Amino acid sequence: QAMEGEQSQVYENLNRESINENHVYELCQVLANEERRPKEPKNIKKRKNKWNKPIIHTVLVLSLIVILLIVILCLLLAHMSTRDTTCTCTTGATTGAIAGSNEYPNFTQWANDIVSRVNQSLPDFNEWSNGNNTNFAELDKQILQTTRDSAQKLINIVNTLSNLQDTSTSTAGVADDILLIAQELLVLHNKSATLPTSCKEIKERQPFSPSGVYLLASTTIGGSTYTAYCNMEELCGLGGGWARLAYLDMTDATQNCPSGFRLYQSEGVRACGRTNSSGGCVSVQFPSNGISYSQICGRVTGYQYSHTDGLHSSSGINSTYLEGVSITRGSPRQHVWSLISGYSELSSSSCPCNTGSSVSVQSFIGNDYFCESGNPNTFPSQILHTSDPLWDGQECNSDESPCCNVPGIPWFHRDYGSNTTTDYIELRVCGDYHANAAGGEDSPVSYYEIYVK
Repeated sequence: QAMEGEQSQVYENLNRESINENHVYELCQVLANEERRPKEPKNIKKRKNKWNKPIIHTVLVLSLIVILLIVILCLLLAHMSTRDTTCTCTTGATTGAIAGSNEYPNFTQWANDIVSRVNQSLPDFNEWSNGNNTNFAELDKQILQTTRDSAQKLINIVNTLSNLQDTSTSTAGVADDILLIAQELLVLHNKSATLPTSCKEIKERQPFSPSGVYLLASTTIGGSTYTAYCNMEELCGLGGGWARLAYLDMTDATQNCPSGFRLYQSEGVRACGRTNSSGGCVSVQFPSNGISYSQICGRVTGYQYSHTDGLHSSSGINSTYLEGVSITRGSPRQHVWSLISGYSELSSSSCPCNTGSSVSVQSFIGNDYFCESGNPNTFPSQILHTSDPLWDGQECNSDESPCCNVPGIPWFHRDYGSNTTTDYIELRVCGDYHANAAGGEDSPVSYYEIYVK
């Protein structure tokens, strides 16, 4: 038993030691591991890979977008640079070409001026709010009408520039349209007081102004602005500044006879004459628009139809005192010039200026007349004598040769000295017999222009 007791005690001790050793081992193993490094997830590498790939893809896509944007920006800059270079070259070439011929206006400056004047033409809304009312209806009408007119002129400018063949005529037309638009915009801004009232005034202000259409301010009470052609060259032996009141050129197919006149057409000639079924005159008047003038300069071209009889010396200025054209001014009529259509080049009694003529001239006419016949034969025919235009100073044959040898012809000129007037000018085509049937007579006109200053 003592032996069994010892064995039993040894066994228990061994077990206790074994247990203790195991306990110590396990405790030491756990502590040793915990001291060396903390536990980490086993799949950490896999999770890192799954997180990094989307970031890389995103960075690559964004980088590609940035590169594309830079490329697009470079292309745009290159395109703009090329366009500017092209425009500069084209402008330079055009400027060089123009400089070699004519000097044109600064269209950029002109456009800026138009914008500025349109802005200035708007009403002052501060004044309007304070009770100073603006007539917007009238202002709208003015703006709309001026816009329409200006738009049409701008179209004409573009068309002219597109087809410009380096001619002074085309250049003058463009300059005229530009000038009119600028002046019309001035009127919209209530600057009409700054406009000239006559071509003479323009010539005095700017001596080198070219001939062309200008905007003038009427001097009549309640008068508005109007356009007029100003001849800035010498006419009738005098300097420029002439305002044209009357103009007709029937060689231009777009022009028509004045109201009340009859159209003649024969052998390519177009002319305007009487419609009277008996003797009488057909008339057209040309207002002066308030221009005060002391001189008249003009010319008329006509044709002889059938047997015109020249002067009727017993008749006064208000009746059919001649076969031909009578030019007067104002009311009562005051004689300016008479253009007489004679019977025949071969007759001494056809015109008062013919060789050997005994035809008397009315006192109100004096020496202020031209006379010519378009009939080269002894007896006239019932035709329009188109081969010899009247009052042009040419083809005065036989007895009428002195009629073409007069000062100034084909231009007539009246100088009233210090006496000025604003009278209208009247042009009458007259005859003492009917003009619309066989046996009639007439002196139709194909061209006229009358100036005052």
